[in-house]
Amino acid sequence: MKKISIFDTTLRDGEQSPGCSMTLDEKVEFARSLDKLGVDVIEAGFAVISDGDFKSVAKIAATVKNSAVASLCRCLKKDIDAAWNAVKGAKDPLLHVFIATSPLHLEYKLKMTEEECIERIKESVSYARFLCPKVQFSAEDATRTPLPYLQRVCEAAIEAGATVINVPDTVGYATPEDIKRIMTYLLENTSAANKVSWSVHCHNDLGMAVANSLTAIKYGAT
Repeated sequence: MKKISIFDTTLRDGEQSPGCSMTLDEKVEFARSLDKLGVDVIEAGFAVISDGDFKSVAKIAATVKNSAVASLCRCLKKDIDAAWNAVKGAKDPLLHVFIATSPLHLEYKLKMTEEECIERIKESVSYARFLCPKVQFSAEDATRTPLPYLQRVCEAAIEAGATVINVPDTVGYATPEDIKRIMTYLLENTSAANKVSWSVHCHNDLGMAVANSLTAIKYGAT
């Protein structure tokens, strides 16, 4: 039976929910509880965003005894440096690197071509892996990214040293059938797919985050 690892992002993505912001002490206590529960990875925050986030990530990294501790970072050297400086005191540090890959995000948010995005992924994942033995790469808005391009993105991240490939449903757009199609395509068409762990990050806008997550596990996510 395959082992399913839990990546908890309450302290990063969850804290964006209205009324859910926490003090530093509350974040540390929450992280301790996750550690006791046996959560595999605790995403402690987005270190580069503010001094407060940096301090909370670093404090959690120094406190947690068993879980891996991650910080989110964009595909930018300053983000990766901040994330690494925050998590490097952890018993088991992880850098979570992301960039948007959907046509809408590439054109209007990043103002990048597909090839420029792939080059940025290679540079950033490679740099993150130089610093840290565990690197998760996320293709933001993956579920609205054409599958042939998404496959190229994942392959570039794997070649650059990513140890986990994450497929986020950033806008809560997907259905279980979409997740089945995406996971099946990626695992069948990505070189070295069996050398990394595959992950999903499902939003609940349509009330299907749990169903989508379970479908992803059925079709190869661990």
